[in-house]
Amino acid sequence: MVQFFLPDLFAACGRFERQTNPHHALAGAESRAWLESYEMFRDNKKVFFASCQNELLVSHCYPFADYESFRTICDFINLLFVVDEISDDQNGEDARATGEVFLKAMQNEGWHDGSSLASMTKDCRTRLLRRMGPNSAKRFMKMCQDYINAVSSEAELRERREILDLEPYIHLRRENSAVRIFFELCEMGLGIDLPHYVFEDPSVMAVYFAACDHICWANDVYSYAMEVEKGHIGGNVISVLRRTKAFDLQQASDFVGLYCDGLVDTFCKKRESISSFEPTVERDIQLYIDALSCWMRGNLDWCFESERYFGTEVKRVSQDRLIHVHAADDSEESG
Repeated sequence: MVQFFLPDLFAACGRFERQTNPHHALAGAESRAWLESYEMFRDNKKVFFASCQNELLVSHCYPFADYESFRTICDFINLLFVVDEISDDQNGEDARATGEVFLKAMQNEGWHDGSSLASMTKDCRTRLLRRMGPNSAKRFMKMCQDYINAVSSEAELRERREILDLEPYIHLRRENSAVRIFFELCEMGLGIDLPHYVFEDPSVMAVYFAACDHICWANDVYSYAMEVEKGHIGGNVISVLRRTKAFDLQQASDFVGLYCDGLVDTFCKKRESISSFEPTVERDIQLYIDALSCWMRGNLDWCFESERYFGTEVKRVSQDRLIHVHAADDSEESG
């Protein structure tokens, strides 16, 4: 067993307010009941999934959403966590097959293979498209495709026990994390529908990817011990940094902390130099960027208020930030 200290990512994110959605208690309970009605998991997996409190993540990250949008987002994020949990235990071929069920059910109104996963997806699809604007809906469908491609690639890399270099890993992680899909749901929660050209503007995308990468890197350092215990040593920025920069665990964790602090600074500085757009679009862009900051802070709050990454040790870890890694692979832990 080895150990390391997590970086203090709250320090830089302290400029963003901790928020919750007032509909969390009622809509969250309804979403949990909706998920459980499909009986996707049993025994230990079911207990673990419940302990993750995905609805709490939605509460922190979409505090602005009305009841219907909040409930729909809860259901969809629960659905994607189901896809993630299933594919996590699969090889590349099987992960792609699981992803294709989700994708076909999401993209094709008349498609159904009779599975519970397809039924969940069809239900979400109907409610999502009812509330999304046409621009957002088009981007959303494309991001779902990109997500499934990336999850399948991740499974293939895991099967080969291959660790990417840092730059290709960053690009893969942006897609397989589903964070970009979650960002697209912000528009539905805000009741806006940004034009496509907004997401072609470099100044907007600098802010966008600073937020996206912050969430991805934070989740990687928080989930590292859990991933190692599963034997999933390659799909994490800590493993990438250890291989490419010859860091030990603590050096890799410290690097993530400094990098994430830099991303917060980039986010805040770049949002002050966004290109000029017509007034209504500028207003909506600022609402959208505020929503991304909710995600940056809300993700951290959820990680230390649920048992997703730290299990029953979450309260202790929130106080001392000490992580114990029970290595599944001696070569990975040898530093």
